[in-house]
Amino acid sequence: MGRTTGRATAVDGVLEVPVIDISDWKTGTEDDRAAIATAVDEAASTVGFMQIRGHGIPDSTVHALADALDAFFALPLEEKKQLRSPSPDINRGYTPPRTEKLSLSLGVPTVAEDLFEAFNVGSEASSFPGLNLPEAHYPANIWPAVPGFRRAVGEWCTHAGGLAEWLTEIFAHALGLAEGYFAPFTDHSLDVLRMNHYMLPDREITLDRDQMGMGAHTDYGIVTVLWADRVPGLQILDTRGGWHDVLPEPGCLLVNLGDLLARWTNDRWLSTMHRVLPPTDDNGRVVRRRSAAYFHDGNWDAEISCLPGCVPAGAEPLYPPTTVGRHLAEKLAGSRAGQLNENSPREAARLRAARND
Repeated sequence: MGRTTGRATAVDGVLEVPVIDISDWKTGTEDDRAAIATAVDEAASTVGFMQIRGHGIPDSTVHALADALDAFFALPLEEKKQLRSPSPDINRGYTPPRTEKLSLSLGVPTVAEDLFEAFNVGSEASSFPGLNLPEAHYPANIWPAVPGFRRAVGEWCTHAGGLAEWLTEIFAHALGLAEGYFAPFTDHSLDVLRMNHYMLPDREITLDRDQMGMGAHTDYGIVTVLWADRVPGLQILDTRGGWHDVLPEPGCLLVNLGDLLARWTNDRWLSTMHRVLPPTDDNGRVVRRRSAAYFHDGNWDAEISCLPGCVPAGAEPLYPPTTVGRHLAEKLAGSRAGQLNENSPREAARLRAARND
């Protein structure tokens, strides 16, 4: 049942990211729920990405988020830099362009820094009174003085977080687990919203040969809910080492699985390698692309070890147990602090085997 590649399967050279409508999950019949769970299991086992329709997030919430991103990223660079976190260990605040290398989170060095700029907010210790959660894992957010930004971003986090929890209900059903299985692992989840912006300053008209909008990586946690412009750039890696373009379908949110869910399932489900090329038009000029990735990562102190039924009889799990906090710290030390992550040999081998044609 375990997989050794962790990469998506292309059929006749085409890698399809399936569209799954989940609107009947809460109000439909048992057959409806079974059909949705089966579709999710198939997508999770073969692609690691899916397009979710029927998520129930209002268009007004989507538009407000996009407007908030526009307002923030339009600020002067020096003003945005005042909102950087005091340490790369603190996954909050502003990240200027060319300051991260996502491939380091996989243990693969690269010469060129990634082009994207970003702004992060996430779960705070104060949101879980009485639990005495460590500020190091649940730091306070840094908010810009942009009218309406905090309200719009907070509303999006509420909706995206609700969708992530909804998806974990479906995941439990699809994996044959008890209803609510994941709740004790996610009731004070380390959730982060990373808002990304890809756009070179006007004076920069050329790119380094190996320049990435965002370097190749897998997502670190349980599940990611992604809103993105319908602008080319996002690519996912298949089992043969080829990269495939992915564009979100109208009305859909892209959802992909993270490393912790892959570890949980012994790679029955995939944490698929992906990257973002510098978005360009037909003439090769860099164009703007926006995205917002909501990472549902689990409780900092939750132990992740292989789920029941995911290891064949007589076999050993592919991954040793870890905690959410330890795993995220190793990954973030690579991407944000520039330290080569030496604890991802399987992911590093996948990236080194990828073709760049």
